[in-house]
Amino acid sequence: MGIAKTRQPTARRWRLGLLMALSFVALLVPAQQSPGREITDMFGRKFSIAARPQKVYSPSPSLTNLLYALDPDMLAGLAAPIRNHERPYLRSRMMSLPLLGGWYGQANKPNVEMILKVKPEIIIIQKRNSAFDSKANEAVMKVVPAPVVAVNLDVVHDYPVAIMYLGRLLGREERAKKLAAHTEKTLVDIKAFTAGIDERQKVSVYYAEGMDGLNTDCDTSMHTELIDLAGGRNVHRCLARDTYGMEKISLEQVLFYDPDVILAFEGAFYRTVFGDPRWQSLRAVKNNRVYLIPNQPFNWFDRPPSFMRILGVKWVASRLYPDRFRIDMVKETQQFFKLFLGVDLSAAEAKRLLHR
Repeated sequence: MGIAKTRQPTARRWRLGLLMALSFVALLVPAQQSPGREITDMFGRKFSIAARPQKVYSPSPSLTNLLYALDPDMLAGLAAPIRNHERPYLRSRMMSLPLLGGWYGQANKPNVEMILKVKPEIIIIQKRNSAFDSKANEAVMKVVPAPVVAVNLDVVHDYPVAIMYLGRLLGREERAKKLAAHTEKTLVDIKAFTAGIDERQKVSVYYAEGMDGLNTDCDTSMHTELIDLAGGRNVHRCLARDTYGMEKISLEQVLFYDPDVILAFEGAFYRTVFGDPRWQSLRAVKNNRVYLIPNQPFNWFDRPPSFMRILGVKWVASRLYPDRFRIDMVKETQQFFKLFLGVDLSAAEAKRLLHR
């Protein structure tokens, strides 16, 4: 009897300890393992990826920025360096991410050695990227042992579908629904506004790029998409020769165009244009209708043509038609920064971003 009495509590303690250990393991499993799924990448290769990947890379700055809006914590590296004016509105983690490079601008390419070192779980590229169409660049991506998935992001109207696709692919669907809904509403609202503008009444616009304002892009270029979307008419009407753009033109050509509005990309040009006698005969300059495009954290209009254009199209419409497109851009800016960037702006900060 004495032996039986000593074994019983010992057995109970052993069973209790086992249950506690199993419970502890059960708690660890969801944190360490995520139900995976199989996908086929753009090269026909099959991969198993996590339901919610934690290391995602894109060689496109535009897509990198969109991935940031979906979830900054999943970025494995950067396509382009973080610029000083971007830093105040981005998480500090971004400053420590490795620069992996990407296809943008001219003579840029990914750093394959760094990509292999970082080991992203999935790579997202843009379908429209003409640089990627080359066999050499295709070969570069095939070296990386990670699925490469292409997303169509040619124009602003592609954003709602692209956001939802990325949300499902990367396990951020609830977040994607919020961003896509806001984007879709913006596009519906701006279409309703521009539908009432007669073609003959459209405001003429010159997009001034470069330090001297004498680079621009055709009306068919992706770089000037917001002019047409906001109901304006780009004065530089031509067929875009490539995706890079920034064609050099003469001041005489700008004088011939004599636009109603000038949208300035560079602050250096904006700060000198009103005092430069060569530009003072232009209607836009005389009427004080030269506007510096907001650029924080990313440009609201172009280069890179990011998700900030969803807010940017409202800004452009408000500059082209201030008496007709009546919205509170300060409030719109605050709401957009909160939703897409997780940043709370004061009214004063929003006004500064709007150059008011």
